[in-house]
Amino acid sequence: MKRFRLWLVGVLIAVIAVGGFWALWSLDLRWRPHTIKTHQAQIASILNGAGWVSPKLPGQTLYMVSYRSCPDCIRFEKVEFPKLHAVGVDTRVIVVARADLNGLSKSTPAERATVAELWVNRSWPLLEAWLAVSPPDAWTATGLPRADGDAARTAVVEAGRKLVVDLPPLLKDNGVRFAYPTLIWWTSTGIMRGCACEKPQSYRFVEKELGA
Repeated sequence: MKRFRLWLVGVLIAVIAVGGFWALWSLDLRWRPHTIKTHQAQIASILNGAGWVSPKLPGQTLYMVSYRSCPDCIRFEKVEFPKLHAVGVDTRVIVVARADLNGLSKSTPAERATVAELWVNRSWPLLEAWLAVSPPDAWTATGLPRADGDAARTAVVEAGRKLVVDLPPLLKDNGVRFAYPTLIWWTSTGIMRGCACEKPQSYRFVEKELGA
């Protein structure tokens, strides 16, 4: 009987330990960003060379890779951008027009035109105007040059698509899964960090590290 009680206590302790670790992982660890320790120069070069747009604020730099109709990207922009801008974080948004999949277009002509214009002329007011339109498909890109049929602007759109091919394996080596939005930033001490911040549970870590 005594041996049974000891066995039962041992089982209970194991169950509690496993449950506690699962709760810690589910509520905290799984949402934490990762430190980028390898391929730092290559990742930074890809980001710096992209057609990002930003409000040109003087604080820490945060890169965000997104596409216009991405619901998780829209939520992050609405919830977190005001907080980050309030403390001077320069949100450098890299918008891409996703490549076709199985012969089906994943972007619209208006989207491709706007992505090309953003990459070429880096207009934050244009991005704000685009983000203000709901639903995203209501945007017509009025007044913007078409990308389709323009070799130079089509090449710009393709450069964005190449970015989302080149970046994921470099991030994967650092434990960062690529998704939309993918965020990469530097802490106040110069440490490179990143996450696929799709869910609101990840936001508090971004805020803490960027002082928001």
